[in-house]
Amino acid sequence: MKSQLNNPASPGKSDRFSSAGFILAAIGSSVGLGNMWKFPYITGEHGGAAFFLLFIICLIVIGLPVLLAELAIGRAGRGSAATSFVKAGGPKVFGHLGLLQVIAPFLILTFYVIVAGWTLHYAVMSFSGNLYNNTDFGGQFTTFTQGYMPIVWQFAAIIITGLVVAKGISGGIEKFNKVLIPGLIILLIVLMIRAVTLPGAGAGVSFFLNPDFSKLSPEAALVALGHAFFSLSLGMGILLTYGAYVDKRQSLGPATLAIGAGDLIYAFIAGLIIFPTTASFGIEPDAGPSLVFIALPAAFSAMPLGAFFGGLFFILLAIAALTSSVSLLEVPTSYVMDRWHWGRTKSVVVISALVMLIGLPSALSFGIVPGLTDIGGKNFFDWLDFITSNILLPVGGLITTIFAGYFWKKAADAAGLKAGWFRVWLFMLRYIAPVLVFLVLLHTTGLIKFD
Repeated sequence: MKSQLNNPASPGKSDRFSSAGFILAAIGSSVGLGNMWKFPYITGEHGGAAFFLLFIICLIVIGLPVLLAELAIGRAGRGSAATSFVKAGGPKVFGHLGLLQVIAPFLILTFYVIVAGWTLHYAVMSFSGNLYNNTDFGGQFTTFTQGYMPIVWQFAAIIITGLVVAKGISGGIEKFNKVLIPGLIILLIVLMIRAVTLPGAGAGVSFFLNPDFSKLSPEAALVALGHAFFSLSLGMGILLTYGAYVDKRQSLGPATLAIGAGDLIYAFIAGLIIFPTTASFGIEPDAGPSLVFIALPAAFSAMPLGAFFGGLFFILLAIAALTSSVSLLEVPTSYVMDRWHWGRTKSVVVISALVMLIGLPSALSFGIVPGLTDIGGKNFFDWLDFITSNILLPVGGLITTIFAGYFWKKAADAAGLKAGWFRVWLFMLRYIAPVLVFLVLLHTTGLIKFD
């Protein structure tokens, strides 16, 4: 193991995923926090089952082709997210453009581990029962985020993440996901059963699943496309990096379908947890942390065995957050190993320290440091989230779709993608996906709006 950890070779040459481990790791990167607190909300806002159907279409027509492209590029290039484009046969300029897909996940990780720390804290508080001693859950959340304890939990989250990534692909990331993803599935099922059997839960299920086609609009289409794109971890270098660790015998087509199915099922069950619970207790299914850390604890406090089910819910969120943070950390780790030939352990330690350091302003932007709480109407945390999610990720996706549409013959040949349905997906990647992703970029940045 020691030689593996300090191997300066390029990613994918000495340490690789097994077939099942690769699929689980890719699913782990996609089942993040956004699907739990954002997907149910945007689904209800844009037509329930009608929007869910639109989401499925976007997933199949755009999301899966781009996902397949990223995996093929990564496997053909056998490098980091920044170098795979060129190694897979692209112009040198893509080496510089690909660097954005290293910077984006690094910056995301600086604030993502903060929220991961919140979930760990709330899991402990819920299981202990201390979370429910004071029913002012909004005040509890404010007091917590305005103190210094989030930094302690942020440190715990990055330590867990770093320990996993430092152990390598097969010995760290794969084993981590092989344990946590089955656990995630069990927790999802248990919490879904609890949610749909609550009094009044039927109204929430109906709100989620009854189609309202009158709410579909161009904006709904872009929201569905954006969520399909980002929920699969596209445009942020993760699947490019993971592709470098995939064995040549791994069939990428079925793997792509399995990853898409895992993401879709997780989003669907998340809806069957959130909507029945909020309907049963008269809670508005608002998006964002307020739903998870304020509204839902109020619901758990009112249900039988609420501390137990609340603890399970926050453990579920912690698993989703940590499997994603592991994927995010692997991207810059892979780049550093590839670029400067550092050993894995050294790379993880240095990057984790930088993540913690650069993440401090985000952790302190909820009230401790006044200068960070209001910067042009947003705090530092929200600005970093906006820049990465609304600008860097769509740009990264645009780079991938342009490359896949016009420069990826070597990658396609290496993946064995030459005929059949792939021709249809290639048409989408070349002529349609770049336009749609560009529209998503304009929409997320507010440059185009709908009345």
